[in-house]
Amino acid sequence: MGIMEKILKQARMPTGRFGTFCARLMNIGHSNVTRWGLSHISINKNDMILDIGCGGGKTVNTLAKIATEGKIYGIDYSEVSVAVSTSKNKRLIEKGQVKILHTSVDSLPFSDDMFDLVIAVESYDFWSDLINNLKEIRRVLKTGGSLILVNEMYRDERFEKRNSNLARIGNFTYHLPEEYRVFLRDAGYSSIKIEVLENKNWIAAIGINM
Repeated sequence: MGIMEKILKQARMPTGRFGTFCARLMNIGHSNVTRWGLSHISINKNDMILDIGCGGGKTVNTLAKIATEGKIYGIDYSEVSVAVSTSKNKRLIEKGQVKILHTSVDSLPFSDDMFDLVIAVESYDFWSDLINNLKEIRRVLKTGGSLILVNEMYRDERFEKRNSNLARIGNFTYHLPEEYRVFLRDAGYSSIKIEVLENKNWIAAIGINM
């Protein structure tokens, strides 16, 4: 098994020492697509934000630098990712601005109407029950709050040979841009906006909880 295949097999749920390496690698590998995705939304300095599938913790760290008077929660169902993300954000956790939790999108341990923004970078395609998971996110979003899903690949014939191979190895699902609109609508989101960067095959899907 090559190194890339080993990394892809860790993407769903990093485990062990190699999983620690992969979680840290996410901080580098996902930084550009995350920056691009965040360019499509507005973040206020006092926002309450949830990062689902926080991986190595870089996105949490980035959000904390923007929402300087708010609070950022990161969750992951990988204990390894929680440990790496906690280490990455140690100072902000001690300050009380960040909290990292070991839990799943299936049942979020938060009250209703808690967050202004929920973000998921390279994670929705591993969720066990997409529509119900999206509904669970709506539960914790404030009225008018936003969900943004950011991914490095969507279904496009120009990239299909590469993408189908990655999806097979990593055991995940990916969608057409219009399918994002459908599943967000089916989960109850409004004012849905789909952004793509065609030459890189990147996608950001935004839905509002109305």
